[in-house]
Amino acid sequence: MTDRHAELRDAVLAQVLTSPGETDPALRQAAANNAGLPEELRALVEKVHAHAYKVTDADLARLQSTYGDDKLFEIVVSAALGASRKRLMAGLDALAKA
Repeated sequence: MTDRHAELRDAVLAQVLTSPGETDPALRQAAANNAGLPEELRALVEKVHAHAYKVTDADLARLQSTYGDDKLFEIVVSAALGASRKRLMAGLDALAKA
């Protein structure tokens, strides 16, 4: 089975994780992988990866003074893209094995 969207999807992910931004690309990559994060970001990123719909204003407000809107946006988007890619790859793998 060929993933006809792989090239575009990978380009979007690379753009988000490596382009200049308010956060260091290493931090965005860590958020996408849900690994190697600063302690204060672990709960938020884990929640995005596991149950994004449960992220609340309070979760973001807790980090607001340290990270601000732009950095938090980049971190959350990176985490969401990483989580979605993980799920997609698992789904594609399951289809390939079926």
